[in-house]
Amino acid sequence: MMRNAAISLLIAAVLLPAESDHKVTKADIDRWMTEFSNWGRWGKDDQLGTLNLITPAKRRQAVALVKEGYSISMAHNVLTEKAVDNENPFVHTMLPAAGGFHMDNYNVSFHGMGQTHFDALCHASYQGKLYNGFPVDQITAQGCPEDSVLPVKTGILTRGVIIDIARLKGVDYLEPGTPIYPEDLAAWEKQTGVKVSAGDAVFVRSGRWAMRAAKGPGPAFAGLHASCAKWLHDRGVAVLGGDADPEVIPSQVEGIGAPIHLMALVAMGLPLFDECDLEDLGREAAKRKRWVFLFTAAPLAVPGGTGSPINPIATY
Repeated sequence: MMRNAAISLLIAAVLLPAESDHKVTKADIDRWMTEFSNWGRWGKDDQLGTLNLITPAKRRQAVALVKEGYSISMAHNVLTEKAVDNENPFVHTMLPAAGGFHMDNYNVSFHGMGQTHFDALCHASYQGKLYNGFPVDQITAQGCPEDSVLPVKTGILTRGVIIDIARLKGVDYLEPGTPIYPEDLAAWEKQTGVKVSAGDAVFVRSGRWAMRAAKGPGPAFAGLHASCAKWLHDRGVAVLGGDADPEVIPSQVEGIGAPIHLMALVAMGLPLFDECDLEDLGREAAKRKRWVFLFTAAPLAVPGGTGSPINPIATY
C-alpha cells in the first residue's frame, strides 16, 4: 500500500505543476503589461481594442451556429438586498401612476460583485494610462473622453464559448478563492474538442451563483489566475466574461488587486463581462454537448461611461 501511495505521489508530482510555477509578482505584471499590449495595433486612435478581432467573417460564422433559435440569458436577476458581495444594491422604485400609465425608476451603481455588467476599457488605468496610451487625467466629471462604453453601442455579435471549469473538476462549484490556471483552460479545450480562436467571446464558469445559493454571499471568488493572461492574449480572445469578476479574489499577486482586469482592459484592450449568471447556460450546453453559441450583447449608449448594466444572450 505504501509503495502504491508513493507511486501516486510521484505521478502527481510529474503531472501537476509545482506551486512555484504559478507564482506571479508585480514585476511580472509590469513586464506583461508591455508584452501583451495591443497599443497601436489597430491605430493610435483605436478605442475598440480586441473587439477589432470580431471580423465580418467571424460574425457570419457565429450566426451560422444558430440551429434551434433557443436563447439563454447570462444576466443574473438584479440584487436588491445589501450583502458583502453587493455593497450597492439595485434600487427599483415605483412612481405614482399618471393617467393609467405605470412608471418606475431604476438606480444602480453597477460596478462591483453584485450586478451583471460590462466593463468598458476606461474602467481601469495603469501608471496613469488607459488602453492605447490615452492619459487618465483627461477623465473628468463628465466621463471618459476616450475608451468609454460609447464606441460599443452598436453591440457585440460573435462566437461565444463557455469554459465550465466547475464541470471539468466534477463539482457544482469551485470553492471561493480557487484560482483557475492556464492548464485548466487547456484541459477544457482538450476534453470538449473546442479550441478558442481569435474573435471569440469566452465565458468561464466557476459556479459562483450555485456557490452563493449553497453558502450565502461571501468576499472571496474563484476565477482566473494572473498567469492566464498569456493564454488570453495568444488565443486572441475578444471578450472575456465570468460569473464573478472573472478573476480570482482575493488576488494572488502582492501589490496588485486585480491583475487580469489591468492586463485585459489596459494592455490588451479586452473588454470584460462581470458577474454573469452562467448556471442556465452551463446546464443547456452540457445537455447539448455544445460549448459554442451565438453571443450577442449591447450596452447602454452613455457618452463617457465606464461600462453598463448588461443582459448578455447566448443563442443555440
